Amino acid sequence: MATEENETTNRVGDWTRFLKNKYKNQLGELLRQYPKKRSLYIDFRDVYAFGKVGVRMAEELLENPGKVIADVRDAVKAQQLARGKGAREPDVNIRFTNLPQRIQARDIRSEHINRFVSVEGILRKTTEVRPRIVEAVFRCPGGHLTRKTQDYGQFVEPDGCGTEGCTYRKLTLVPKRSTFVDAQKLRIQESPEGLRGGEQPQTIDVDVTDDIAGTVAPGDRVVINGILRSQQRMTHGNKSTVFDIHLQANSIEVAEKEFEEVSISEEDEAEINRLSSDPEIYHKITHSIAPTIYGNTDVKEAIALQLFGGITKTMPDGSHLRGDIHCLLIGDPGIAKSQLLRYIVKLSPRGIYTSGQSSTQAGLTATAVKDEFGDGRWTLEAGALVLADMGIAAVDEMDKMQKEDRSALHEAMEQQSISVAKAGITATLKSRCALLGAANPKLGRFDEYADIGEQINMPPSLLSRFDLIFILTDKPDHKRDEAIAEHILKSHGIGELIAQHAREPIEGVDDEFIKRELAPVTPEIDPTTLRKYVALAKRTCFPIMSPEAKEVLVNYYMHLRDLADANKPVPVTARQLEALVRLAEASARIRLARRIDAADADRVVRIVDTCLRQVAYDPKTGTFDIDKVATGISKGRRDLIRAIKEAIRENADISGRAQVGQVVEVLTQQGFGREEVKKQIENFLRSGEAMEPKNGVIKLI
Repeated sequence: MATEENETTNRVGDWTRFLKNKYKNQLGELLRQYPKKRSLYIDFRDVYAFGKVGVRMAEELLENPGKVIADVRDAVKAQQLARGKGAREPDVNIRFTNLPQRIQARDIRSEHINRFVSVEGILRKTTEVRPRIVEAVFRCPGGHLTRKTQDYGQFVEPDGCGTEGCTYRKLTLVPKRSTFVDAQKLRIQESPEGLRGGEQPQTIDVDVTDDIAGTVAPGDRVVINGILRSQQRMTHGNKSTVFDIHLQANSIEVAEKEFEEVSISEEDEAEINRLSSDPEIYHKITHSIAPTIYGNTDVKEAIALQLFGGITKTMPDGSHLRGDIHCLLIGDPGIAKSQLLRYIVKLSPRGIYTSGQSSTQAGLTATAVKDEFGDGRWTLEAGALVLADMGIAAVDEMDKMQKEDRSALHEAMEQQSISVAKAGITATLKSRCALLGAANPKLGRFDEYADIGEQINMPPSLLSRFDLIFILTDKPDHKRDEAIAEHILKSHGIGELIAQHAREPIEGVDDEFIKRELAPVTPEIDPTTLRKYVALAKRTCFPIMSPEAKEVLVNYYMHLRDLADANKPVPVTARQLEALVRLAEASARIRLARRIDAADADRVVRIVDTCLRQVAYDPKTGTFDIDKVATGISKGRRDLIRAIKEAIRENADISGRAQVGQVVEVLTQQGFGREEVKKQIENFLRSGEAMEPKNGVIKLI
């Protein structure tokens, strides 16, 4: 027994020596600022490096954390007594960081109970911070006080008064004498990157107390170091043999650096550097994106740029300029848009796929719910765009979304944050993600002769936030269709061959043969390497614009702006110029270059020009008209609306009524098309801007 006691006192002595050697300044600072600062953070690596004793201390911490933390507290108290400061002993929290091994929530087993573990994940839910009782003081009618320490979970009352000779059984709680501590519950979920295809991410609840409560928000990527605790499950008042686990947090580390979770070895880095200096790199990356889908090279090139992204800039006044590139694919059914989206999520170091029809505003952004998790308190839960922070969010079927749900995307796309003000919780969550959307035209297919702006069932305010909008039409073209048919049949044929060969080997079919046959649908850079490539580029590459590139972008922008005059529409806005800059940065990042060259600028001008020709070209005036996308009403249509209203007013009688036939005649003389005028008058009647008191008569409201 004596030796055991000796060992314990020695251990306190060891910690005292360790603190004196390594943490003297931090401890002094802490005691000076107490109680404002109440936690001493100790780096686990420092303990391990503290000679042979340190290794034993570190191992003991992992095996028996409760005892070790108590020892360190004693050591801190001893230090405090040596300083002879103040009569009040400080109650300091001892927090350990940088544990050597991190485990996933799904790998937690019974042997980890009561041990020190480090769990990595993404914060899914947080409750409000509320006080929790840790030491309850009870008073009996005789005035005696009884103390009872409270554990996590249920409140425990003493059986009777603790004073000798006192027989009172009924005691009342004295909140004023009791000790409370701030407490919060978190739920962390495994990071989506670590999941193998189609797995349901697992979660674990975390109990956070005192000064680290309320320091993190949903969507943050965190590493939580703490002690794994278990408590017995109760079902209808009966005790179960199954126990629930939760993590009693000791310290929280918020992952500041991007893509830490993508591990890149030195060989990977050498391979990536070799690829980046390859003159064919753009071609290779484009052909590594969904190789089973034939063609669509310009779309794939744009998506490659979106994967790498521009640079997010923080200005001295605290404002942000976004670096993420948003793309929208609008196309006829059967063009493999969804397949492209799914492939991208697989390539992005962080990606979330969601389909518009089944997504609500709460599921996309964040929601406040009152449920069992927070013991009936309001909890904040992060949605898809928050979980895709620093990655790509792919939203399919955007045109099928409810109008209210779509409005949630506005703030997420431009300000890159999501503000929640629900149930007394006001919070701003980060959603720094690039959005890749897919939608179908209003009528299911594109009508070649109608205006494109009218066929996109999305509000103009949302469309204008996309840097690139691609219109994918499915027009019959004999040569191209033949190539697609060949490609599809070849893919299916080799798939059938592999399936049959796996069951019973076919003669003459070996791995070489399969590899040769699969060549057209094999990505040139395999997806794992490409993911690492993207992560490395985003982590280390921040190119600067060269004067030549600047000149190319400004010339193109000015050329488009100069197309406008008093009667012609505004061709492009400054938003398109910002898109050009972001795309040029992404283009340089693909080469891991330090500067943006004229070649990068030319490449993005080509891509943006293709998009503008599809979306904003007005065949009547022969120029670009960004208003078709930005406001949903082209300049020509605005002129027509004004002319009709003027004609109605000029030809109206005293009561403001005009003959429809007369108005149409006046406008056809001015050069407007008869059908167009009639269609616009119908629109007025439908939207409530005008009324038809009797047939053939119109009156403005």
